[in-house]
Amino acid sequence: MDYSTINYEIEDSVALITLSRPDNLNAFTIEMSHELIHAFQKGSEDDNVGAIIVTGSGRAFCAGMDLDPNLENVFGLDESMQPTLNDMRNNINDPKIHNGVRDAGGKVVLSIFECKKPVIAAINGAAVGIGATMTCAMDIRFVSTKAKVGFVFNKIGITPEACSSWFLPKLVGFQTALEWCYTGEILPPETLLNERFVKEICEPEELLGKAKEFAKKIVNHSQVSMALTRQMLYRNSAFDHPLKAHEVDSLSIFYASMGAGKEGVKSFLEKRAPEFTDKASTGMPDFYPWWEN
Repeated sequence: MDYSTINYEIEDSVALITLSRPDNLNAFTIEMSHELIHAFQKGSEDDNVGAIIVTGSGRAFCAGMDLDPNLENVFGLDESMQPTLNDMRNNINDPKIHNGVRDAGGKVVLSIFECKKPVIAAINGAAVGIGATMTCAMDIRFVSTKAKVGFVFNKIGITPEACSSWFLPKLVGFQTALEWCYTGEILPPETLLNERFVKEICEPEELLGKAKEFAKKIVNHSQVSMALTRQMLYRNSAFDHPLKAHEVDSLSIFYASMGAGKEGVKSFLEKRAPEFTDKASTGMPDFYPWWEN
């Protein structure tokens, strides 16, 4: 796929996805959603990629949905449809539901969630609406001193999207998540750090470097163990009993101990850096993806 709303480049085993509509503050479009899904899937399966960083071009990260007044529905939805919860549960991949009902930002976030590689946000400027919620699915968030984040949905008569009702309370707790969504206030970096939404506040000229510095700490780890760890922490924490997590943990370490774990232990005993050769594209154990079984 050729990209026109994002840029995608790889350097030192890090894939950098840059939202690239700077004249529109990188406002989100349906076309951008398709390109982002493709880029995350591409990075997930590329053995040359160990981590993914997402940032914005120009002075914004993403100013939310591009509210084109010429569209009948600015969110690209089919108003002739009358979908039910049953449709969403049983026909979610039907083309009419997929294209006319499903939230475009949510489809992007699900591609992030399914990704086998760690995803890092470098929030360089305004991140509002989908610009805020898409970062909730990313694993680590760095923010510029110039950035502000807003979950502004209630202010314009809509509701949070992009699966943020699942992610945001896990990040900041229910009370803070509700406060941010109820008020729609624009949140400064200090608030984001205090509520542990972001890892670090950076000067604008240092932001991307900080994100890359973090990525370089992990890109040479075992790709299989990283992919398993990412999905285990997200999915197993939602189980209703720790025994279910124990089942997956046990299988994971069983197979890891016969794979990359051998090199890891050997390198530790020999006091050298490990040289992992396993690949997430082809080396995932047979029980993966366990949530589909």
